[in-house]
Amino acid sequence: LVPSTKLWMSPGEPQAPFSFPAPRWPVECEVIQETIEHIEWVPPEPEPFCPPMGPEQPMCTLGEEQGTTVYHCSPALQGSCFTRARVGGAPGPLSSPAAPLEGPQDTTLLFESRFESGNLQKAIKVGPYEYVLMLRPDLYTAKHTQWFYFRVQNTRQEPLYRFTIANMAKPKSLYGQGLRPLLYSQQDAQSRGIGWRRVGTDIRYCRGSAGEPPLFRLSWTVRFPHDGDTCFFAAGYPYTYSELQRYLRALAADPERSRFCTVQALCRSLAGNRVYLLTVTGPGGTAGKRVVVASARVHPGESGGSWAMRGFLDFLLSAHADAQLLRRLFVFKVVPMLNPDGVVVGNSRCSLAGRDPNRAYGMALPGSFPGVWHLRAMVQRLLAEQEVVLYCDFHGHSRKNNVFMYGCDAGGNDTGTRLRQRVFPLMLSRNAPDKFSFSSCKFQVQKSKERTGRVSMWRLGVSHSYTLEVAFSGSTLGGRRSHFSVQDLESLGRLFCDTLLDFCDPAPAKLQQCLVEADSLLQQQVGREPGSGGSWSDVSPSELES
Repeated sequence: LVPSTKLWMSPGEPQAPFSFPAPRWPVECEVIQETIEHIEWVPPEPEPFCPPMGPEQPMCTLGEEQGTTVYHCSPALQGSCFTRARVGGAPGPLSSPAAPLEGPQDTTLLFESRFESGNLQKAIKVGPYEYVLMLRPDLYTAKHTQWFYFRVQNTRQEPLYRFTIANMAKPKSLYGQGLRPLLYSQQDAQSRGIGWRRVGTDIRYCRGSAGEPPLFRLSWTVRFPHDGDTCFFAAGYPYTYSELQRYLRALAADPERSRFCTVQALCRSLAGNRVYLLTVTGPGGTAGKRVVVASARVHPGESGGSWAMRGFLDFLLSAHADAQLLRRLFVFKVVPMLNPDGVVVGNSRCSLAGRDPNRAYGMALPGSFPGVWHLRAMVQRLLAEQEVVLYCDFHGHSRKNNVFMYGCDAGGNDTGTRLRQRVFPLMLSRNAPDKFSFSSCKFQVQKSKERTGRVSMWRLGVSHSYTLEVAFSGSTLGGRRSHFSVQDLESLGRLFCDTLLDFCDPAPAKLQQCLVEADSLLQQQVGREPGSGGSWSDVSPSELES
């Protein structure tokens, strides 16, 4: 572990040359040599949800016995736990997990997922243009199958293909409410400048296997845009560890932005990948300033959190007058990717410890969960010297539309304290009325969430500690019923900054207005008329949210 190792000089000093090391992989993982990069693109119109398919019908169980395995990539895990890592993953020549084509007339798709953040374990051809797919569980576990990202080649434009992922883990999913998978066509990117787009018809999500634990099936049909194309499918807009490194490299090379931003290694992950820490503040240093702490990608399959985080950093590091004011008022400590190992290998939820790091805060295990351990230790040190006014952990959500927050209201506090917990989310809902749903926010502190970042920071003494949840799908607010684009996700970062200024405005008008509004909403929630004299203050958070 290497805590707080500075990678380049402080603002204003000459910056020495430095490099960002290539990602390190567990030695069991094969990695292809090709560099996978995608152009960024915003669709000219919002992409609508898929129309509902009516009541879910159980699908017939298609498996290997009914078809031919055309791709099988399963790391030969040595034992049940992580041992060591190296750049490039497994040494030696690569295997050939895809079945070879029999000739130019063979229409079999060629699958590949052995690249950064890729996840596909098996593909079974069960018809001329129909495939059953199996996702790889998080490494060193047998569960958490949700994130997918894989490549297909040898496409045909005319036929209607059907893909069925047969081992999804969650019983409920936004795929049942109109969420569509993402498709990227290399030919369209090169010739038309079109990037990731939502595709799929006849999308179904239902229970598949009858075993325990049950598995669920995601199925969709699609036509490819070109013959002989190279295409990718993904559950969300990919944002890899290398993508973050490219962002930080550009930041370091920018003489203007690097004046008020330093980058350090908070620590190294189990595989030896750096967990980056950014410190952003304006002239005058850090003395006497309040601190805002933000983090993202503790769960690697929640890539929308990284795009929102990038929007947050883009605005904070810009020349906008509000950004300059924020830098003058606060010190920002930002960890943009808490779980780089999980992101590199294409996990959905876990680190290479084989467990969810967002259930490991407060545990004395720096060697098993270095990212969250060092983040919590840093906040503890900050609290001894400065006020940490707010902590926010950026996540994605697979079962609820829109953007919302989880906060901390344990009950038992005075009414004012409980109201103030709700002010920041309420302000954000006013600033982002077509994206953020205040009614979806929850503030109960459940026992099962005690070791999350949100609750752990609150227990340390951060009075306003939140999880920002960004739907995998999109918004149903403000007349919308469409997917979030990358531009939508990045705009959340700017709106978060706007809300922070409102929340910390020395003029009390906005705060008082939101306190009154929050009180009124809570009165209605417990069935009392505002001004009736009754109070919700004796009602527990669990009762408020039931």
